[in-house]
Amino acid sequence: MNNIPDGNLNDSAYQELVEKISREVLSQISTGEDKLKNTVKGSIVDILKKSKIHFRPSEIENIDITDYGLGDFYNIGLALIIYVNSARVCAKELPMTPYQICPQHRHPAIEKSPGKEETFRCRWGEVYLYTEGNKEKEIKGKIPEKYKDKFNVFHEIILRPGDQYTLNPDTWHWFQGGPEGAILSEFSTHSYDAGDIYYDKNIKRIAVDN
Repeated sequence: MNNIPDGNLNDSAYQELVEKISREVLSQISTGEDKLKNTVKGSIVDILKKSKIHFRPSEIENIDITDYGLGDFYNIGLALIIYVNSARVCAKELPMTPYQICPQHRHPAIEKSPGKEETFRCRWGEVYLYTEGNKEKEIKGKIPEKYKDKFNVFHEIILRPGDQYTLNPDTWHWFQGGPEGAILSEFSTHSYDAGDIYYDKNIKRIAVDN
């Protein structure tokens, strides 16, 4: 991709930029055998535009996108804008398409680290967060039939703009964007994706564009 200088943009320039980057991203995304270009279709960039939250061009250009090796991005997938991931802290934005799921996982202890502690804060849209605890009789989240057996924690926390929730290390959790999608901020200790444990053994956390 072409390097685009950082800086503030007006709405027109921002829209033109994100559309340009979307076309470039879609032309390059690949998961090996499967192409995400037929499923992404600019949805991530659309969410960013709808939110009215401004990002640096370089942040949009370097969005980390994964379908977790399942080739089903709209149902199970995630996009990440990573601000920082140092030895001590991590900060990300997670733009999610409507009803897109980040699959059930936990962040276990690794060597001297007790595991990742993270706080999620909804910035736009609505997010359904599920974790260990009392199971809800009915949940707002929608799990596709073929993935019903890939989740087993259903304590529901609904996050709307300004709401936040903190998870302790090594806690099973998953979350889903609402009907319009969402942008979720994540603030945590160091993020080590390779050490995450997923409930669905078919999942592989692979960045397919970075």
